[in-house]
Amino acid sequence: MPIQNKENIKEKKLYEAELLAPAASLEVCKVAVFAGADAIYMGGQKYSARAFAKSSLSEEDELLEAIHFCHLYKKKIYMTLNTLFKEGERKELFSYMDPYYEAGLDGVIIQDLGIGKMLAEAYPDLPLHASTQMTVHTKEAVGLMEKLGMERVVLSRECSLEDISDIAKASPLELEVFIHGSMCYSYSGACFMSSLLGGRSGNRGRCAGTCRLCYSSKGKKGNYLSMKDMFTLDFLKELLETGAYSLKIEGRMKSALYTGTVVSIYRKYLDLALQGRSYQVSEEDKALLKEVYDRGGYSSYLEQHNGEDMIAFGEKPFRKEKEEVLSRLKQEMEERERKIPLKGSLHLSYDKVPHFTLEGEDGLSISVEGSQPVEKAKEKVLSREQITKQMKKMGNTEFSLEEFSILGEEDIFYPLSFLNQLRRDGVEKMREAILGQYRRNQRLGGN
Repeated sequence: MPIQNKENIKEKKLYEAELLAPAASLEVCKVAVFAGADAIYMGGQKYSARAFAKSSLSEEDELLEAIHFCHLYKKKIYMTLNTLFKEGERKELFSYMDPYYEAGLDGVIIQDLGIGKMLAEAYPDLPLHASTQMTVHTKEAVGLMEKLGMERVVLSRECSLEDISDIAKASPLELEVFIHGSMCYSYSGACFMSSLLGGRSGNRGRCAGTCRLCYSSKGKKGNYLSMKDMFTLDFLKELLETGAYSLKIEGRMKSALYTGTVVSIYRKYLDLALQGRSYQVSEEDKALLKEVYDRGGYSSYLEQHNGEDMIAFGEKPFRKEKEEVLSRLKQEMEERERKIPLKGSLHLSYDKVPHFTLEGEDGLSISVEGSQPVEKAKEKVLSREQITKQMKKMGNTEFSLEEFSILGEEDIFYPLSFLNQLRRDGVEKMREAILGQYRRNQRLGGN
């Protein structure tokens, strides 16, 4: 019996795509959004296949803030819940998930089908994504995921362009494919090497990366199981033509600089591919990707099944980082930060409370009123310049007041502290109005 209905499954369209970026923290989440990501995937403190990701998510409300941030900037965010659960852990599932669901989480990436069934019954409008940890790589397996109520499948990295195309033709589900980053020697979710050698299970988010170690064979040492990284900049147009929708960058354990650089470069070429245009990746961009992270070469399964050239046999040679390049990349990352533009108007009339209105780019509008009436100035007049300066002080908020007008009398007096409070109230109400479009009521089921 399906664990979720199929009402939310979208009709596939060629040359539509989502650039999906990793984030280990709120800081990296912001960097990815500013770099051009359409969506973010990240985990909380528990049940994520990257349990050792450097993250400040030990404070669970940081993930909530990431959800809020993404929605303010009209981006999606998916939560990784992609480990196998122990029996006793099921009891705390709903208390763990409730805050994220109510905040408007856009989807959950799962590996455990039992947990998927529980989530679907409790949160029927929360999209479920089949994790790459399920090793789904055939149209038959994708068909099973469809029957089980998944809305999206994260395909195994080992799929070729032909495989992806065949699967897309056979299924209406959204297909998510990895386009850049680390490669496992084994199928994700089917490797037990770390568990057997070190007691740390990849299916519990604790892979020790044993395939990256140096081993001996016939008296020779080498990194015989260490895969080169995936690199698909040259294949974005072909990937779109297969029917893949979500293009996923690997790296929830990597730095903000890595994420920002990789996302921005892929954004550049994906935009060209989405326009149906041919392009050639510049050597400079390839060099920048290697500067932020380089495992000795690039490979993928898109055009070949296996091959010696996919393995980084030798020890990675020491390469001194180019500080001037990294400094430039950091500066570019900071320069990409942007505020959400607003239009504002303030109405001032004698003996009436001031009326402050804010309007967003999408036409969403809010109004707030001051706490006391405006007075006619007896001595010192509050000038238009002073009022404008105060109302444009958006500080550390996500907003900037780009256009502002003042209506009503000019020779007025109103305490600056009250004016500041009016601005803060307006900004907070606008923030809540935007986020309110995403919030949900409490779950429908579950204990």
